[in-house]
Amino acid sequence: MEQNSNILKYKHLGIYTQNENVVYMREDCHVCVSEGFEALTRIRISNASTSIVASLNILNSDILMPNEIGLSDSAAEKLNVSPNETLYVSHLEPIESLSHVRAKIYNQKLDYNAYNEIITDIVQGDYSNIHLSAFITACAGGRMDINEISDLTKAMIVSGKQLDWNKEIVVDKHCIGGLPGNRTTPLIVAIVAAYGLTMPKTSSRAITSPAGTADTMEVLTNVTLSSEEIKNVVENEGGCIVWGGTAQLSPADDVLIKIEKALDIDSEGQLIASVLSKKAAAGSTHVIIDIPVGETAKVRSTKMAQQLQEHMETVGKAVGLKVKVVITDGTQPVGRGIGPTLEAIDILKVLKNEADAPKDLLERALFLAGELLELSGKVEKGKGYKTAQKVLESGKAYKKFIAICKAQGRFSKPVLAPYKIEIKAEKSGVLERIDNRKIAKLAKLSGAPQSKSAGISLNVHLNDKIEKDQLLYTLYAESKGELNYAMDYKNNHNDIITIN
Repeated sequence: MEQNSNILKYKHLGIYTQNENVVYMREDCHVCVSEGFEALTRIRISNASTSIVASLNILNSDILMPNEIGLSDSAAEKLNVSPNETLYVSHLEPIESLSHVRAKIYNQKLDYNAYNEIITDIVQGDYSNIHLSAFITACAGGRMDINEISDLTKAMIVSGKQLDWNKEIVVDKHCIGGLPGNRTTPLIVAIVAAYGLTMPKTSSRAITSPAGTADTMEVLTNVTLSSEEIKNVVENEGGCIVWGGTAQLSPADDVLIKIEKALDIDSEGQLIASVLSKKAAAGSTHVIIDIPVGETAKVRSTKMAQQLQEHMETVGKAVGLKVKVVITDGTQPVGRGIGPTLEAIDILKVLKNEADAPKDLLERALFLAGELLELSGKVEKGKGYKTAQKVLESGKAYKKFIAICKAQGRFSKPVLAPYKIEIKAEKSGVLERIDNRKIAKLAKLSGAPQSKSAGISLNVHLNDKIEKDQLLYTLYAESKGELNYAMDYKNNHNDIITIN
């Protein structure tokens, strides 16, 4: 095949396909005709400096001319292509690592080398979403033993950048999630960094929740920092709270998470590999993992949490991390705010030791910070909580938090959304249940996290005695339309908060 006959001119189309590389050609394009390409064929696209693998979409309109080729935004970015640049198109050579995926589908055990080959090909973008779905599904449902989970974790660690802080102790914390408003991370970073420990925290944006730690922190400071900028902040302040997406730590994880969410599969093996590979790649040595348990949290039973605890601690040891898992109450949201700005307001109230700071958020943050201080060995057993409390009440944690924000580029005060509606109790009684999933969905329908100041301010907790017409929560939105949209959902679901 003459490579010259497979030349096409690049045209920018502006099509967003998340992580999926997609290439667009006309049905009557000479390359499609001569190579016999069909829709969804995986093909290789190259320019003078690099190449990618992409799924072919075929057009029969005039968006492209027969001698032109289009790419999805992510594919164009990976190729670093300019308008009218010449691109070469060729058949894709077989992807060898797919033989391991097929073996896993038939429930065979894979070793480190097999997982390493799979993860390498995923990071290079050679797997389509179909291949990724097959791999995730083959690993779900308890089909990975503890050695396989350890090997997958190790393969994910070496797939991207690894930070090294030249310190004996680097601490971190992760929450398995499922609790709206559970924004303890910024408080813990401020407390332990003020105490003198190193805590470089890379956090995620919301995937299915009304706010991730990175979304909440973005209200207050810059979170999109390069690896160099992260290093500078941590060297100067002892900690950071940044978005992990730009740091290129365990990059396979970012690809896999998007597919897991689309499939609504949370495989235990992938979950452990996801969390611990990120911690190890960030250069952490001592990690606290918080597993909230509740019927509408991510982990619904204590038995499931204990199994996860055992596996997390075993895999942590295998990859050189000292991991301690704590099982916490996941029966209701934490704090008052649900949504980036509202959660940022809670964080500042706790850091400033204000009288009306949410007590549950304060207690949870002090408990987890205390556990982390004890795990580091710098504070003796049983004294962590009191030590954390002292740092917070002295004002040192607030001072440290502001210094970290400024080192990340700015400190901005949170501003509430202009539109709000108060939801009041229709009857008296005892508050028996708050559905975490439904209240999170209500906050999302009001616009969070895209609209930073949208969300919910919650005024009540489980077992509270409620009077008729008492304020339960306030719904905030940045437009009337979004407020109405959220209210439609609220009016159709009378079990968001249950009073009996």
